[in-house]
Formats: sequence, structure tokens, C-alpha cells
Amino acid sequence: MKTRKRKIRITAAPAIAGKRGWVFCLLGALLLAIATPAKAQCTAENTAFQSGEHVMYDLYFNWKFIWKKVGLASLTTFSTTYQSKPAYRFNLLSVGSKKTDFFFKMRDTLTCYVSEKLEPLYFRKAAEEGDRYTVDEAWFSYKDGVSNVKQRRIWHNPVRDPQEMEYSDSRCIFDMLSILAQARSYDPADYKIGDRIQFPMATGRKVEEQTLIYRGKEEVKANNDTIYRCLVFSFVEYKKGKEKEVITFFISDDKNHLPIRLDMYLNFGSAKAFFKSVQGNRYPMTSAVRKK
Repeated sequence: MKTRKRKIRITAAPAIAGKRGWVFCLLGALLLAIATPAKAQCTAENTAFQSGEHVMYDLYFNWKFIWKKVGLASLTTFSTTYQSKPAYRFNLLSVGSKKTDFFFKMRDTLTCYVSEKLEPLYFRKAAEEGDRYTVDEAWFSYKDGVSNVKQRRIWHNPVRDPQEMEYSDSRCIFDMLSILAQARSYDPADYKIGDRIQFPMATGRKVEEQTLIYRGKEEVKANNDTIYRCLVFSFVEYKKGKEKEVITFFISDDKNHLPIRLDMYLNFGSAKAFFKSVQGNRYPMTSAVRKK
């Protein structure tokens, strides 16, 4: 049985629960895509991506039974340094169009740094969603086989006192982007339909236990008129003992493990994200079945 050491410090009242942000759902899908149970060892070999990769997505929202394009998302990967050591930097930008700002304004930027061995080092999320603007940060450290994270949320609108939290776990703690870095290198060949996968993830404000269910394989059309063979996963939550599906996502069944389509069931409606293009990918997209 895994042991856990936990230390929590909150310096302000917990945030009032609100609408689930677009970018959180997109990231949930991106990051949970090929995840396996978290391990005490936080390092892993990168076998999936390379510096210079740039992925684009189109975002859609269901408005009065009509699907409308409401924005774009981009994910970029670069080689860099963090505290004078070699590292990778991931940036995820999610932007809604000005035409849809009246419905739900979205301007989100997420950044994370991981070591060359894919250890989480730092995470930042600046989110302007609706009338709210917040900045979340997380700093990761490791000692005696224990993962530690310090987190802070700063409220710019509405203005509130900052929230701070510290957490320790014998398992590896990931953030929304660092789990993607590791998950993409995992081999899902041994998955069986119905398998459940769990691990802890820092959001910048708290650490949550995430649950993922493998559903099997399916062919899915992307926004580049191509059909891809995909692995299908469900991200679920549990409320009052009942299971609720939050995201269904379709991941390319090749060595890149890129999300091709995401179906998101939000607090304020339904949304979808469609793969549009990729540049600088490490491997050919061998999951492409045919042009539509």
C-alpha cells in the first residue's frame, strides 16, 4: 500500500466554486490523455516529442443546438533552461474570438517547465474567463523520495487575498502540462477496456485525485479533413457516489499520442476541440486512416 505524507496550509478562504474553465477542460484532456498511475519515481524517458513541436486546435461550443466555432488553442514545446539546468518549456494558449466574448470571454495562457527527465518543476496559469482573472502558480521539489509542491493563487478580478497551499506525497505530483509530457511517452498496449487510472494533479490552487477510464478504439475525423485511428478515454468525477463523465477524448493511436478530438461536458454547456494541424512532430502521424 502506498503511504502518503500531507501538509496543507491555506492563508485565505477557499475560492467559491464557479464554471469550469475552457482551458482546464482542454488541459484535462490533453494531460490525462495516455496517463498511467503516478509513480514514486518522477522521472521518465521522453519518447514522444521534440523541441519545436506546435499543435493547433479549433474550439466549438453548442449554442441553441448549433455548433459554433468560438476560438483557437495552441500547444508549443521548446528546449530551454530552468535554474541553469536543461529543461523543456510547454506553452498552451487558449483564445476565444471577439465575436463570442459576449457569451464567455476566454484568454488563457499556461506555461510549465520540466527537466530533461520530465520531472515537474514549475507551472503557471493566467486565466481570464468571463469576468474573472486569476494567476495560479506551482513550484515542485523532491527530497527523500517525497514529492513536494507549493501553490499560490492570486486574484486580480475580483480582488481577494491570495491563497497558498503546500502538499507532499510519496507518489509523483503532476500539473496540467507536466502530466502531458510524461503521458505521451507511455505505452497503452496493455490497456483493457474498462481499466481505471488514477493519479494526483496540482491545479495551482489544490491537488486533486483524477480518474480516467479506457474505452477502446475508434476512428475520428479531425479539422484537417483526415480520419484518425484513436484511443478513447473518459475523464470522470464522482459526486454523491455517482459517476459523471466530464470529458471524452480521442488520442492518436501512434507514437505521438496527440489529442484528435475532445468532447467536453461543461457546467455551462457542451464544447468540442478538434485537432487542426501539427508542425515539428517527432514521428509521422501513422494513425491517419484516410482523407475524408
